[in-house]
Amino acid sequence: MSQARAASNRNDFSFSGPMIQGGTVLGTVPALTSGLTLDGRAVPVAPDGRFLIAFDRDAGAQAELVATRVDGSAVRRTLSIQPRAWRIERLDRLPRISQPSAEYQRRRPGEVAQINAARAKSHDIHGWRQEFMWPVTGRISGLFGSQRIYKGEPGSYHSGVDVARPSGTPVIAPADGVVILAAQSPFTLEGKLLMLDHGMQLNSAFLHLSRIDVQVGDVVRRGQTIGAVGATGRATGPHLHWGMKWGSARIDPLLIAGTMPVTAD
Repeated sequence: MSQARAASNRNDFSFSGPMIQGGTVLGTVPALTSGLTLDGRAVPVAPDGRFLIAFDRDAGAQAELVATRVDGSAVRRTLSIQPRAWRIERLDRLPRISQPSAEYQRRRPGEVAQINAARAKSHDIHGWRQEFMWPVTGRISGLFGSQRIYKGEPGSYHSGVDVARPSGTPVIAPADGVVILAAQSPFTLEGKLLMLDHGMQLNSAFLHLSRIDVQVGDVVRRGQTIGAVGATGRATGPHLHWGMKWGSARIDPLLIAGTMPVTAD
């Protein structure tokens, strides 16, 4: 990990995690810190001084982290964010998108409002501190950040990691969380959508499920079955799409869960 630092005392920050586009970093603030910001945005800090920050897929080369101490002084760090080479596919003979159906246009605003309202919720849960597991293991069929260019016009980049598995394969919670959305009636794009708040503005979304086993408000534990792989919504076949956000920043689940374990099947 670049820029890893271990402070022998609490007069400085300590960091653990990749300072890279799509990455998350755990840290500890200097002693007597009363507030923390990243590029001017408030960052929550746990009572023990631990915090989490993350960098969007399109994050710039630098970010400023500022800890304000109780005496009014500030500890500032300019963070260097490593760029990534994203998988880009150019489709020069295809238009970017077909015209959305009237049904999609009617339903989509309400679905987006539900997703945004869910992400605005905050709970005292500590999954963000844990080592994340893969919610399902198998062949990775879609990478975070990949993008298609249609006749020179960029489409939306892929906002999560896809894992191809048969319908009905159990999906487990990658870390402790609180259920903030459980769409038993499939959304137009996401299908049966389940979302978990892991605390500290970090959340997971699981798309295209065939079933959801939990309800809004449930506290789930790392490794607990929460649903099953499916192909609901806009999906060409059964798979799990796992997306993650920290606040408004879209981040790469692969960087959090690590290398996909080898499976017997």
